[in-house]
Amino acid sequence: MRVLGVDPGLTRCGIGVVDGGIGQPVRLVGVGVIRTPVGDDPAERLLTLQTELDQWLSDYEPDVVAVERVFAKANIKGIMGTAQASAVPMLAAARRGLPLVMHTPSEVKASVTGNGRADKAQVTSMVTRILRLEVAPKPADAADALALAICHVWRGGAQARIANAAAAQRNSRPKEAPLVRASNRYAR
Repeated sequence: MRVLGVDPGLTRCGIGVVDGGIGQPVRLVGVGVIRTPVGDDPAERLLTLQTELDQWLSDYEPDVVAVERVFAKANIKGIMGTAQASAVPMLAAARRGLPLVMHTPSEVKASVTGNGRADKAQVTSMVTRILRLEVAPKPADAADALALAICHVWRGGAQARIANAAAAQRNSRPKEAPLVRASNRYAR
């Protein structure tokens, strides 16, 4: 499975692509950061994100797009830019008919470090080890995007197998006639 991970941000948007599957090593395919100038109009910045992200989707042809789920912090202005930036990969995935998954920061940290409260340095260190890289991906946004992709390879594949097994079990059960209940609510 090829996963494009996106750590959304209006100033720096981390992008990482990995290949892997359950029981297989995860392999780095590509990593980068899309940067937009702070002084530019927000619409232009979002257009830059869209253009660059579309190029990544064309170049790497992922099977799924994993995006960090935005959560509220005290900095409302900062969270608005992040929320706007997170819409770009969501729309890009929808336009291409790709599955979109969202993982919380604590899910990602727990998946790659074993600790949902790990700091950025720990996440970067583990991403470097998992992908057997000689040099840590920089800046942290790039490492975070790779962590999202790794998280989905490990968690998403397992979640999909569980969902498929549950659906198969439901479909294998004998069909019962629906229970009809009489109501005397309107009876006189």
